[in-house]
Amino acid sequence: MITAFLTGFFLGISLILAIGAQNAFVLRQGILGKHVFFVALFCALSDALLISIGVAGVTFFVDILVGQISNILYGISALWLSGYGIIRLASAFKSNNSFMIEARKPQSLLPTIAILSILTFANPHVYLDTMILIGSVSQQFNGANKFLFALGASTASFIFFFSLAYGSKFLSPVMQRRNSWQILDVIIAVIMFLIAVKLAYIGNWL
Repeated sequence: MITAFLTGFFLGISLILAIGAQNAFVLRQGILGKHVFFVALFCALSDALLISIGVAGVTFFVDILVGQISNILYGISALWLSGYGIIRLASAFKSNNSFMIEARKPQSLLPTIAILSILTFANPHVYLDTMILIGSVSQQFNGANKFLFALGASTASFIFFFSLAYGSKFLSPVMQRRNSWQILDVIIAVIMFLIAVKLAYIGNWL
């Protein structure tokens, strides 16, 4: 059971650590000290909702199919994760890989959440990552283990967003250094490759 939780956790944290507009926004709000709790909570709950829909939806979809469709999903997920890993490795060697935060006048809570909603739900990658990819990977588990997998992925989101939001004042100077992002990208790539190999093996692709 712990394996299911940890698989979900490490997959979730690997996907969410990629540099993006949402993470930059959360980091900026943390530095400004404005609406930090609500920003982190909104992002974490959004991820948990999409992950739950993905795991439940893909489970229903797969359960009504026959033959080797689950193995096909394993293969596609393995390729997908491998592609992410390659992208992260390539990113590790880019010279412009830094996290820049703009210092603008802080907004009130509602406009802040509105902007965050757009950054979250208007990004197609959030659906690919949470609903499709995580949902597909969850098919290697059954029953309570599938729930624990989803819980692990959701827990990763809560830990990441609250750590990023409240630790941003300490993280920002460190993550401005190019080497910091290089190390992070390599770690993400390794985790993705390991999970991809496991999925390919379960799906009889290896």
